[in-house]
Amino acid sequence: MPNRGSNDTEIEYRHDGSHLAVDGAFWAQAAARDVTALSHLTFFDVVDDRCLSFRFLDATLRVDFERRSLLKADDSGRWQACSDRLLELATVLYLANVRELLPLDRDIVGIADLREFHFFVGPHALQLDALRERFGADPSGFLEAGRRCGGTSVEMADAACRLLPFPRVPLYYLLWQGDKEYAPRIQVLLDRPIETILAADAIWALINCVSEALATA
Repeated sequence: MPNRGSNDTEIEYRHDGSHLAVDGAFWAQAAARDVTALSHLTFFDVVDDRCLSFRFLDATLRVDFERRSLLKADDSGRWQACSDRLLELATVLYLANVRELLPLDRDIVGIADLREFHFFVGPHALQLDALRERFGADPSGFLEAGRRCGGTSVEMADAACRLLPFPRVPLYYLLWQGDKEYAPRIQVLLDRPIETILAADAIWALINCVSEALATA
C-alpha cells in the first residue's frame, strides 16, 4: 500500500480556510478502480458499475463516479450533491487508495501516535470545542448522541462511543467529564492502519466531519 505524505493531496483551501475544493485528479483515480473490487475492500454497496453506496454514521450516501459527486438523498428521496467537501475529500481519497481489507479494532491509537501527528497542531488541531461545550458535563447525552449517529458505546474513559464514518473505518470518541480542577476532555482514537491509506489532511477532514455530526446530533 502507498505511504503518502500530507502534501500529496494538495488540498486547496478557500480564503477563510473553512471549505475545500476536491481536485479532479483524485476523482479520476477513484473512478479508475473496479467498483466490485472496491466493494469487497470497503464493504460499500454496489449500485451499478459507476456508483457505490455506503453508510456514513446514520445516513446513506452514494459515490457517483460518472458525475464525480458525493450524493445524499433529500427529503423527497431524490439524490442531490452533498455540500460537505471535507467528507467528499476523505471519501474520494479512501476509494482511490485502499488496496487491501484493513483489520478492525486491533491497533487502536491516538492522533499523537500517527506518523504525521505534527500535522494536527496549530491551525489543524481537531475541532472538538463544540463537543466539549455540549457534553463536558453530560456523559449520558454524549452516549445518546453517539447512538443517534449509529454508534455503539464502549468501555473507555467516563463515556465513549465507536462510530463508523465508513463501514471499515471506525473512530472512537472518549469523554472525560470536567470538575473543579480539570476541564472536560475529548479524545479521538482510530485504527492505525488507516494512515496507510489516508494522509493526515484527509484523516483530519474525516474526523472533523464526524465531530460536527456528533456535536449536532
